[in-house]
Amino acid sequence: VEGHGTGTALGDPIEAQALLATYGQGRDPGRPLWLGSVKSNIGHAQAAAGAVGVIKMVLALGRGVLPGSLHAGVPSSHVDWSSGGVRVLGEARAWPSGGRVRRAGVSAFGVSGTNAHVIVEEAPSLPVEAGAAGGPVGVLEAAGVVPLVVSARTETALAAQSRRLLPVLDDDAPDPDTLDRVGRTLATGRTHHEQRAVVLAEDTGMARDLLHRLAEGLPAPGLVTGVGGGGRRVVWVFPGQGSQWVGMGRGLLDVPVFAQALAECDAALAEVAGFSVVDVVRGVEGAPGLDRVEVVQPVLFAVMVSLARLWRACGVEPDAVVGHSQGEIAAACVAGALSLPDAARVVALRAQALAELAGPGAM
Repeated sequence: VEGHGTGTALGDPIEAQALLATYGQGRDPGRPLWLGSVKSNIGHAQAAAGAVGVIKMVLALGRGVLPGSLHAGVPSSHVDWSSGGVRVLGEARAWPSGGRVRRAGVSAFGVSGTNAHVIVEEAPSLPVEAGAAGGPVGVLEAAGVVPLVVSARTETALAAQSRRLLPVLDDDAPDPDTLDRVGRTLATGRTHHEQRAVVLAEDTGMARDLLHRLAEGLPAPGLVTGVGGGGRRVVWVFPGQGSQWVGMGRGLLDVPVFAQALAECDAALAEVAGFSVVDVVRGVEGAPGLDRVEVVQPVLFAVMVSLARLWRACGVEPDAVVGHSQGEIAAACVAGALSLPDAARVVALRAQALAELAGPGAM
């Protein structure tokens, strides 16, 4: 726990006893709750006390180390430390990941009583999916398309990089996974510079043709140029109701990344929305239709969030997001301002309220 740490005979016992009563009971003696304070590191953070405490614990999770509290060699004698399993963190301790999920609490008070009480948990590790044959799998392999993300500092270097890839994608290459392996390496194993282009290819021959056109500055279907280049920035736009059509996203259900994201949205929406967005996208008999506002808005939200996951898996990251109506909620979710469960609840309840307000009319 990252505590407030008043440093006073009145405040410290109040805070410590609250922690002892809340978190310190029934603990394994060998696994006490470690108590630190950012005040010991940088002094009173005033209005930023909560934010600084969160930053400190996020960094601790990332680096696997609990920083020791400075100038706190002797725990306060005004606190009955024997009443629970809470100990002052006098020196830095290793905090490796693995085994139990690591969590940290932040309790902070700032100017005029401004406070923060937050529990931070380490992010789950994402499993690496393996293909049926055990080889490398591109995120669009199930749809028969592999993205090749080409990146360089200048337009001239981008063309040169495209030429360098041509011999690697020789049509006579014996390894059938060459295209997928090159696509994965370009997306995840290289720095993404200012000038970028994405080649969408079904086979090595198609990839070579598009890369040749990219090198020569020629346009072609399946070639997206200028992504993030020339001082431009990438903005994802999430539209409002009206952008839907029957069957949207259905073909992408064969793509594991999209399908997994849509299933997560489905699980988050199901309890509040009362129907399955996956069933709607698949066109399952008996599933509600997109003509109802309380259906179409949650479905659009789920498809947008899943498409964002797919673009990121292809190596494309936005500099900003913007949205309208339920697209605004999707944008907030993709940006991390709203968790998926919170965003799903907002979009489902909002759509239901709109359906009631519309009555016999239309929107």
